[in-house]
Amino acid sequence: MDEMPVQWAGLNHLALITNDLDRTTRFWHGVLGAPLVATLGTEAFRHYFFDVGQGATVAFFEYRGHQVDRFAKPAGVPDERAIQFDHVSLNLPHEAAVLQLRQRLLAHGCEVTEMVDHGLMRSIYFTDPNGIALEASCWAHNPTGRAPASGDARYSDAEPVPAVRELLETGTLRALPSTRLVDAPTGDVYRLVDGSQ
Repeated sequence: MDEMPVQWAGLNHLALITNDLDRTTRFWHGVLGAPLVATLGTEAFRHYFFDVGQGATVAFFEYRGHQVDRFAKPAGVPDERAIQFDHVSLNLPHEAAVLQLRQRLLAHGCEVTEMVDHGLMRSIYFTDPNGIALEASCWAHNPTGRAPASGDARYSDAEPVPAVRELLETGTLRALPSTRLVDAPTGDVYRLVDGSQ
């Protein structure tokens, strides 16, 4: 089978889960300096996107009326409770490339959704052999690289968390959270830069 190469353009978004999107927004936008570039809101969930460069975002879901178990897990250490992850969205340069990938998946006997129009992006959904939820997306209107502005269509959550209201009204956040290290991440595998463990 002679196939056209897939036109990968990096990650569109890595989708994670939070029970506190206000605190998450203050941390990712205010502490990490990853600008909030878009918000989606439905009756079932909020979905906020933070720009991490090169057209890629880290996105968080907050499910309305449903709390997920929260736990702290050090990096690189297996834990059956690892539930903050939702899905990975791979970026493609345009809608035609997404449709081409869809046809490729179908040709290989893989189940895949029709194209879904999210307004902000167009996507297809499928699953890898490990059961990992995957999405392939192209930005309909790339939100990255631009500051939040009141009335901007990228911010479509009708009931945004307080942090988003602050950003849209003043361009800044009044309060930022601090965090604690869970444990020495991968301490048994990697050595710190100074040679210690």
